[in-house]
Amino acid sequence: MTMTAAPHVPVMLDRVVALLADAPDGVLVDGTVGAGGHARALAEARVERYGHVHLIGLDRDPMALELATATLDGLGDVGTVELIRTRFDALPDILDDRGIDTVAGILLDLGISSLHVDRAERGFSYRQDAPLDMRMDPDLPVSAADVVNSWSRGDLARILREYGEERFADRVARGIVAARPLRSTGELAEVVRDAIPAAARRRGGHPATRTFQALRIAVNDELAALEAVLPAVVERLAPGGVAVVLSYHSLEDRRVKRAFAEAATGCICPPGLPVCGCGRTPLVEALVRRPERPDEHEIAANPRAASARLRAVRRLPGGHR
Repeated sequence: MTMTAAPHVPVMLDRVVALLADAPDGVLVDGTVGAGGHARALAEARVERYGHVHLIGLDRDPMALELATATLDGLGDVGTVELIRTRFDALPDILDDRGIDTVAGILLDLGISSLHVDRAERGFSYRQDAPLDMRMDPDLPVSAADVVNSWSRGDLARILREYGEERFADRVARGIVAARPLRSTGELAEVVRDAIPAAARRRGGHPATRTFQALRIAVNDELAALEAVLPAVVERLAPGGVAVVLSYHSLEDRRVKRAFAEAATGCICPPGLPVCGCGRTPLVEALVRRPERPDEHEIAANPRAASARLRAVRRLPGGHR
């Protein structure tokens, strides 16, 4: 089949496909389908192995879904492709609405993509001056401009600390409040730069990086969505089913690590009991013992892959909490 080339470079593509290739026949979910690069490769691998594919792709960004539609064109001839505009934590409802109890594989590629960063008008990047927006779903009621211009100094400092791990959160929050109104990414980046001590500005990349990350996470409620979906990622896998998650900063990876470790935990009875009384057995086994990273060749070809961390688990038969 002939399909349109993806307009971006999927991160750790070969490794993702290899991990999910071992999943049994059944429904495959790409919870962050984006422009469809991972989904296309995964679907082609499923067709090669099983002769058909049933792919469900989720994304909150309508522009991404338009690109994914073009990228995945032709797959309908050898299976079922459903692209749905929604946030990935709606996964249980999406499956329930279709009468699907379990799936063979799930992929989550977290964070932002080139669709967001490379389009200045989306307001995600400090590298190009544009209106402050940062909404992955353009219909969200609150933009980054709303946050920086209406939230209290205390609330701004809180999200900068929690979501950006910004050492100078209080200074940056004071600078933002003093400079209001702020309407563009360039204005915000300048305020952040001026708020951070000169010595700190000379280390660790652009001084606005952490502030922009924090605002993006707050606007899109990213961490709450991730925490909401992770239990379903494990529980909705069929026996032998595989889940793969790509994260791009420690806040995401920490939550994935914790959820997968909990699902892989068996008996929790106090030590010394002669027999297990809790009856708990692991739901999953880790396919990746520690987070995998892109190799130097991929990073050289796609520098945005540098921060990626991959974790993966396989559902065990009969496991329960």
